[in-house]
Amino acid sequence: MFNLILMVVVFFGSFVIGYLLISRVPPLLHTPLMSMTNAISAITLLAALILFSLPTTPIEKVLGSIAIITATFNVVGGFVITDKMLKLFKGKKKKPEAKTEEQ
Repeated sequence: MFNLILMVVVFFGSFVIGYLLISRVPPLLHTPLMSMTNAISAITLLAALILFSLPTTPIEKVLGSIAIITATFNVVGGFVITDKMLKLFKGKKKKPEAKTEEQ
């Protein structure tokens, strides 16, 4: 039970610290920060899968499953949004104009 309470305290502490840090990021750095956050979520996802190889209680399985599902949504959604934002920076490619014969 102590481990569960400790994990909840760490979760809420990291939530508050993360919110305070990310709310102060300028818009110019949003895309690189989002890419780094996706990488961290992917590492979290792998760690959660490794932890599931150990014996766990039913409540730990439920909480771990919720964590894996939300981390997966974060990783997939983050990469989709980052890809769309990077495409905005590339702009549209110009089509070569066809040469017309002058008479």
